[in-house]
Amino acid sequence: MTAPEPHIPPQTRRQARAERERVLERAPEPPTTTRPLPVLDDPGPQRRSRRPSTGRTPTRVGARAVPLAPTRREARAVAVLQGHRAITAPQHAGHRSARVGIAALAVATSLMLVSAASVTAAFGGPELFTPQQAGEADAPEVTARLSAPVPATAETIPAPTVSAAPAALDVCSRPGVADALAAGDDAAAIAAAGGPEAFRAAVAGGTAGCVRLDDSARVWVVLNKTRPHNPVDYRPASLELPGGVRSIEGGALRADAAAALSAMASGAAAAGVGEIALLSGFRSFQTQQETYGNQVGAQGAAQADLTSARPGYSEHQSGLAADVVACADGCGTLDDLAATAQGQWIAANAWQYGWIVRYEAGYQPITGYDPEPWHLRFIGTDLAKAYHDGGWHTLEEFFGLPAAPTYP
Repeated sequence: MTAPEPHIPPQTRRQARAERERVLERAPEPPTTTRPLPVLDDPGPQRRSRRPSTGRTPTRVGARAVPLAPTRREARAVAVLQGHRAITAPQHAGHRSARVGIAALAVATSLMLVSAASVTAAFGGPELFTPQQAGEADAPEVTARLSAPVPATAETIPAPTVSAAPAALDVCSRPGVADALAAGDDAAAIAAAGGPEAFRAAVAGGTAGCVRLDDSARVWVVLNKTRPHNPVDYRPASLELPGGVRSIEGGALRADAAAALSAMASGAAAAGVGEIALLSGFRSFQTQQETYGNQVGAQGAAQADLTSARPGYSEHQSGLAADVVACADGCGTLDDLAATAQGQWIAANAWQYGWIVRYEAGYQPITGYDPEPWHLRFIGTDLAKAYHDGGWHTLEEFFGLPAAPTYP
């Protein structure tokens, strides 16, 4: 049997009721973390206390019914429903401190939730947590991330496979190249190497070891101020006068070059541009000594080196060079050729007959010589076509050789 509660004077009860109403009105609503708390409605006549009636009438505050003087048990039940710590008595002197403590608890809870989310993101996101550990999250985006498959962790990073570039094949290993060179058939060697452009590229790229650019007997020989004849007094095996071509000084050429000059002169005549004559062809080592000496005496050594080759360095000595002039009623000089119809035709068509203009304007830093539009060099029809089609202007560039502006 419950002992009766002590008698509380009405004035004290009114003060307690007023104080409780102020507490309930000022207290903040508890934060909702899981589900909203039920509203405490008037229990009605069905909910009667087992304690003897005290004759007190509950006071309504807002939507909740608050007893005037709840017992400790009732106060504790209300506090649990509200999500707070129980306030044992409305007249407790620390009710203000309790309200502050409740607010601090709510802030701390929010900070813990934010911190947990930050830690979750820092350590790989929600994929590392189960739905239960994540608080049974029901947001669609969170649920999708939780259900996403986790990629397998690679044990090692595969290294890329790098294959070594195959070594360039030496054209000399191609069938027929060595045999053609041994037979002295330059045209056949070029064809066996894959054609003129393949031959040129192989020589320039260093993959044609059997091809010697210092062999004066070859159509591809390169002679300049750093590349003399070997031997220095080299002389071609055979020389011929070009048929059907006027030879002013009686100069001859190597047989293949002589035939090519005859064909070119015939082509010019057929095109209606006039006659082309040979002023100077082959010059021996001894003849070149005299020619160069005369130039030095007339201009000095420095100027002579720009217009005449030293003995042993001249292309004329190979029998593959021709100085040509234009003729009408008479024949002009070397300096006259560029302004004639024959000179313009030669510059545009000589390559078709195996000839190139060896010393062009603007290339003195490479060749070492002043422009000589009359000085033609025979390199064969195959190489001359590759020279023309490739837009080359010097044999040094054509075969990948260094410039030779001066003598060593």
